[in-house]
Amino acid sequence: MDLQKHAQQPDTAPRTAELRASDADRDRTADLLREALAEGRLTADEHAERVEGVLAARTVGELEVFVRDLPAAHRRRAAPVSVPGRPGAGAIPLDPDDNVVAVFGAASRKGRRRTGRRIHAYAVFGSVEIDLSEALFDHQQVVIKAFAVFGSVEIRVPENVSLRGMGGGVLGSFETDTLDATDAEAPVVYVDGWAVLGSVEARARRGRLVADILDKVQRTVDRSVRRHPGH
Repeated sequence: MDLQKHAQQPDTAPRTAELRASDADRDRTADLLREALAEGRLTADEHAERVEGVLAARTVGELEVFVRDLPAAHRRRAAPVSVPGRPGAGAIPLDPDDNVVAVFGAASRKGRRRTGRRIHAYAVFGSVEIDLSEALFDHQQVVIKAFAVFGSVEIRVPENVSLRGMGGGVLGSFETDTLDATDAEAPVVYVDGWAVLGSVEARARRGRLVADILDKVQRTVDRSVRRHPGH
C-alpha cells in the first residue's frame, strides 16, 4: 500500500461528534445530568440550564459538552451497555394498577403476587417497600413511579430482569443499580419519580430469578394435576 498516497486521501467518514443526535442520545445525556443532580455535582439551576441545552442539541458533539465534566459520562463511554428503550407512548397505562401509600407510617408489597404494568408508591414521612423478587410478571414492561418526601421507597427485583432508573433527587437520593438481562424477552422494570429530602433505592435481590419462580409454579400445577386426574 502507498502510505503517502493513502494519507493524502480525504477522510470522508463523519466523526462521531458530528453525527446527528437521536432522541435516545438526548435521553441518555439527560439521565447523566439527573444522576449528577442527585449526587450533588450540579445545582438545580445548573441542571435546568444544561437540560435546556440538551433538548436543543443537534449533534452528538453538542451533547458531550454538557456532560464532559461529569465522572459518569466517562464511565459509560468506556463501558457502553445495551439500554432497553423507554416504554413507548400508550405502552403503559397512565392509571396505576396499584397504589402503595405510606404517610407517617409504613406500607409494603411483597411475596408471590402478580404485577401490573404500573405501580405508584408514595412515602411521605414514611417508608414503602416494593419487593418483586417473588412476583409473577404478566407484562414485559413494568413502570414504578416512586415519590419520597421526607421518606423512603425501597424497590427490589429479581436479578435476571432489566432494571432502569429514570427519576431524580432534590436534596435527596435517587439510586438505581442498572441491570441488563441476558434474555431479550426478560421483563424490564423502569423506576421513575423523585426523592425530595428523602430516598428512592432500586436494586436486585441476589439469588432470586424469574425463571426459578415460574418453574416452581409449574411444578405445583403439575403435581396438582397428577393428584386429581380428570378434574
